[in-house]
Amino acid sequence: MNRILEPIAPPAPRLSWDDLASELRAAVGADTRIAREEPLGARTTLGVGGAARLLAEPAGVDDLRAVLRIARQAGAPLLPLGRGSNLVVADEGVDAVVVTLNHASWSEFSPRPDGWVRAGAGLRLKSLCGQAVKAGLQGFEFLEGIPGSVGGSLRMNAGAMGGWIWDVTEEVQVLRPDGEIAVRLRAEMGVDYRQCRGLEGAIALGALLRPAAQAEGEAIGRQIDVYRRKRQESQPKERSAGCVFRNPPGGAAGRLIDEAGLKGAREGDAQVSAVHANFIVNLGAARAADVFALMRRVRATVRERSGVQLEPEVLCFGRSWEEFL
Repeated sequence: MNRILEPIAPPAPRLSWDDLASELRAAVGADTRIAREEPLGARTTLGVGGAARLLAEPAGVDDLRAVLRIARQAGAPLLPLGRGSNLVVADEGVDAVVVTLNHASWSEFSPRPDGWVRAGAGLRLKSLCGQAVKAGLQGFEFLEGIPGSVGGSLRMNAGAMGGWIWDVTEEVQVLRPDGEIAVRLRAEMGVDYRQCRGLEGAIALGALLRPAAQAEGEAIGRQIDVYRRKRQESQPKERSAGCVFRNPPGGAAGRLIDEAGLKGAREGDAQVSAVHANFIVNLGAARAADVFALMRRVRATVRERSGVQLEPEVLCFGRSWEEFL
């Protein structure tokens, strides 16, 4: 099974979390936020889960590198968190320094004279599409309904409507575990279905994106509307993490779950969506434990009925699925 964003491997622990928070605050600028026991559930699209022992929101690359350096020296795992889609945070939270690139400095959208676009890792995909419409840049429309950021979507090779973020990515700027910044071409990144091996243990800082063509903004907007209607018709409106299980070879996880009679199945306030069986939705007060229990039930029922062992597509943030499934 998979893990999410393998923590950047540190040396042996040295400081307490409170000591580490103090050291980080002393090393970064006033615009960088450092917080202890920051709740993560509200930062995810599913809306469940506990706190990060430390949360860092660096205001720029220098502060990000300082956070990385000090966390490594202290022996603290470091985990990047994008917009919190396609993942579940355990109720116990994560024993790590969680880094988010939500400061405005990470939301660059800069069209270049050659027609390509420089996009910051913190830029929301919805904002990317909106600015592409204004600039008359076609080819990003399929990303509009994905509730993520550029950096997170690169890490997970996010996609919809037959397109994938790495289809339109030429190169990515990354912060390596040793604190060095490097530029990597798509061919070097080990891109596959819902994964990018080149970003395991590294942090995407930004990317060079390739539009398909110049076009009238109105025409681009119409295509976005078509995709938006398709999503509204085929996906639930409640909070979710997206598709929960990977499609098995030659099959569809949603179909197997539906055929097992599990649409509408509940554990607490976690429910298999009646709209799309491969979504687990939060009816309002779900806990991660409810989601895990429902995932176990779905896997066991599908395995008993069809002989197929479904594997998670959503990721367990900072933890291993073997702990819960």
